[in-house]
Amino acid sequence: MNTLIRIALLGLTLLVGSVQAADPLLVTSGTDRATPIAVVPFGWQGGTVLPEDMSTIIGNDLRNSGSFEPIPRQNMISLPTQASEVIYRDWKALGAQYLMVGNIVPAGGRLQVQFALFNVTTEQQVMSGSVSGSMDQLRDMAHYVADQSFEKLTGIKGAFSTRMLYVTAERFSVNSTRYTLQRSDYDGARGVTLLQSREPILSPRYAPDGRRIAYVSFEQRRPRIFIQHIDTGRREQITNFEGLNGAPAFSPDGNRLAFVLSKDGNPEIYVMNLGSRQLQRVTNHFSIDTEPFWGADGQTLYFTSDRAGKPQIYKTRVGGGEPQRVTFVGNYNANPKLSADEKTLVMIHRQDGYTNFKVAAQDLQRGNVKILSETSLDDSPTVAPNGTMLIYATRQQGRGVLMLVSTNGRVRLPIPTAQGDVREPSWSPYLN
Repeated sequence: MNTLIRIALLGLTLLVGSVQAADPLLVTSGTDRATPIAVVPFGWQGGTVLPEDMSTIIGNDLRNSGSFEPIPRQNMISLPTQASEVIYRDWKALGAQYLMVGNIVPAGGRLQVQFALFNVTTEQQVMSGSVSGSMDQLRDMAHYVADQSFEKLTGIKGAFSTRMLYVTAERFSVNSTRYTLQRSDYDGARGVTLLQSREPILSPRYAPDGRRIAYVSFEQRRPRIFIQHIDTGRREQITNFEGLNGAPAFSPDGNRLAFVLSKDGNPEIYVMNLGSRQLQRVTNHFSIDTEPFWGADGQTLYFTSDRAGKPQIYKTRVGGGEPQRVTFVGNYNANPKLSADEKTLVMIHRQDGYTNFKVAAQDLQRGNVKILSETSLDDSPTVAPNGTMLIYATRQQGRGVLMLVSTNGRVRLPIPTAQGDVREPSWSPYLN
């Protein structure tokens, strides 16, 4: 695909100009300590080897949130592994503040998982529960246990049972590249292909119901927006305008779709009612306006615009009104995403005097900006529905990869995914 077209679609044009920073940049690396927790290998009453280790998945989930630090397994070899055998003194000596134990039992062709969580400091049981499923649902059950434990300990709903979309590009020759739209667990496991094309796929986005996705496809040799139903694979072409058709974003109720069109000569934000297909123009400016993202009220759109000379983030009312600038720190801010409580704006950011693009979070009340990534050429941040983690695209050793970062800055790690260049991640909403 022509690089300039992709840049315009993503709103990442680098334009000449200068912006005076209004507040000092706050850079943090999350040095405060996560809460130590011991997730003991679950007991297994069957005779075969299980295909997944639930305790490892649960420990990784809790670690990825940035709130907990699992005790290394080798440190737990000689300590009790069942709830009835808990000896708090030994776990205190190991440094654990919380302890999770569990047991897996075959039950009528399915598996019954029982688990319990203890506060080692107070020597009390915090919670217990059970979940059942088939052998191939071990990972689902592990994510469920992690979700329940995380919510009990933090008061924040867990997001480990959610899914992720991303695009891969695998080049076979100079003139042959295969693009795939993939869906996986949030941590990259169990990837499945939803769409394959010899032409680029861009900007996949979940609908609030988690059953539909919108994306941009170049299968007709120019960008068009499609909606695809995940369960059936049924597709609908939503736009067919001249010029750019890009950056789709579902409204919170799922009934409208915001996107970017250049049919009138300049990239602008539009909103379509998906029932009536009625089109409403939201922005009207000679600059490039792109990358819309909905506020929770369904009436506010955040977007990227270069109307100040370089890309910055603005917000506007869908029904009309003058857009308000949101970002002032740094000479480049783009690709806005909001945390669940709408107190934090996540974006691609470049500091004054630097050339590298980073993932950053801005406190919308105080204006402080925190750098969350340590890589360069970062792109396409997407935030977990509970706001505790985000995933973004970057490059390592010449290959596009995905990175997971906890929003408190304690955890940064690559996500294992399919072959090829990986890009354009999109986190699902909570799934029922």
